[in-house]
Amino acid sequence: MADLDDIYNLKILELAAAIPHTGELPAPALSGEAHSKLCGSTVAVSLTLDAASDVITGFAQNVKACLLGQAAASIVGREIIGTPVAEFRDVAATMRRMLKENGPAPSGRWSDLALLEPVREYRHRHASTLLIFDAIERALAAGEGVAQSGTGATLRSAS
Repeated sequence: MADLDDIYNLKILELAAAIPHTGELPAPALSGEAHSKLCGSTVAVSLTLDAASDVITGFAQNVKACLLGQAAASIVGREIIGTPVAEFRDVAATMRRMLKENGPAPSGRWSDLALLEPVREYRHRHASTLLIFDAIERALAAGEGVAQSGTGATLRSAS
C-alpha cells in the first residue's frame, strides 16, 4: 500500500495551493456541481462551449474540497480551456479506470494527473479526487439538454 507521504507530497500541496480559474463565469455558462457525502467536499464549475467545434472555451470553478480534490481541480483547471469535449470525457474515463481498475494514468498534457495515482489504494479518497470530473460531466450533460431545448441550464447533484 502507498504511504501517505506518497499521496500528500510537495507537488500535491503546490497544486492545491494554486487552483486556476476560480469563481464563476457570467451567463450563459453551463454549470455543474458534485459533492462527496463521505468527506463533505464540493466542486462547482461553470463553463462555455464553442457549439461548432464542441471545444470548452471558458471555465471557472469553486473548489471546497480536500487536498486531493484541490490538486485534481488544479490540474484540470490548467488544461481544460481549449479541450474538445470528447477528449475531456476520455480523460475522465481514464482517471476512473486508473483509480478503480488499476488502469494507466492519463498521458500527454494531462500526464500530471498521474501524481494522483497513489490514491488508487485508498478507495475512500476516490470520490473526492474525481469530484472535478463529475462536476464538469454534469455541466456537459446540462449543455446537451440546452442544445436540445435552447434554454440555459444548471445541473446539481450529489455523488
